[in-house]
Amino acid sequence: MSEIVRLHNLEKAYEKDGHKTQALKSFDLTVDKGDFVLVKGASGSGKTTMLLAIGGMLQPSNGQVQILGKNIYELSEGQKVRFRAYNIGFIFQMFHLVPYLNVRENILINNEIGIGKISEQDLNGLANDLGINHRLTHYPSELSAGEKQRVALARAMIKKPELILADEPTGNLDGENSLIVLQKLKEYCGKGGTVIMVSHDNDPDVYANKIITIGQKAENINTI
Repeated sequence: MSEIVRLHNLEKAYEKDGHKTQALKSFDLTVDKGDFVLVKGASGSGKTTMLLAIGGMLQPSNGQVQILGKNIYELSEGQKVRFRAYNIGFIFQMFHLVPYLNVRENILINNEIGIGKISEQDLNGLANDLGINHRLTHYPSELSAGEKQRVALARAMIKKPELILADEPTGNLDGENSLIVLQKLKEYCGKGGTVIMVSHDNDPDVYANKIITIGQKAENINTI
């Protein structure tokens, strides 16, 4: 299996008013192509910090983040943006849909970066698979929570990225819609994609082939 992600000695600390908060400490992780990795831990244990660091959105205090063999924090900001657009899809608990764009436009929003055109066949096929094909001209305010997350799934999957990062993607969903999201993520891995998902729930356990429990609650260190 080919390696997609390697984290080595990853650390992130924040300083405020003379105090240092260690959000992530000495964290190592290797993820291979096709893995569905579930990262669990209590609130404040560093799950989202780790995910943002992998996604190139949060500079670590120490350590290395290698995605597809590249240390992404050695890239320029422009290179990092394009690397993410080509290779990483994101799914969030709060959906992060653009309210003034319809479903179709939200799914295709990354096309603005200019990394290739999406065919109508691909768009309609994915929308049909996710059960949102009848919602393409609707706006986020007209959707249920489950539909919003399926739009977010489509946005993440439409470019067929090597890696999808999912931050509590079932946190605002009922049981039925949570099951749909987890099944679709598992199917994506079965087609050669890779998923790293963070959650504090037990429901995703049966879908993951690797389960990692991350640290304890962030520790406060007085630096005065």
